[in-house]
Amino acid sequence: MTDETLTKQERLCGKKAVEALFGQGKSGVRGCLRYRYLQRETADLPSRILVSVPKRNFKRAVKRNLLKRRIREAYRRQKALLGPGKDILFVYLPREVLPYDTIYADMTTLLSALSANHE
Repeated sequence: MTDETLTKQERLCGKKAVEALFGQGKSGVRGCLRYRYLQRETADLPSRILVSVPKRNFKRAVKRNLLKRRIREAYRRQKALLGPGKDILFVYLPREVLPYDTIYADMTTLLSALSANHE
């Protein structure tokens, strides 16, 4: 059951790590998610994520938090598709709240594409 949790080590935090992701990372869009990723030198460590929902699109924190929870849950359930050693930023794009099933499907295609391209 421990593989299905999202631990502190799997959360991207720290100014240096985020700056490296923006400075050297590659980006793209899949469905409702924009992403930016960076392959780390130490590939044996677990992948780390950062989730963002723009305040410009969702003024109420309740909706932003709901969408962040949905994105994290979709990632958590499928993180085995990705493998270790990546830092990833997910940004939610649409201006409306999409159902969880849609976010889950977009996350599936995104993680599959990242793992296929960068093994």
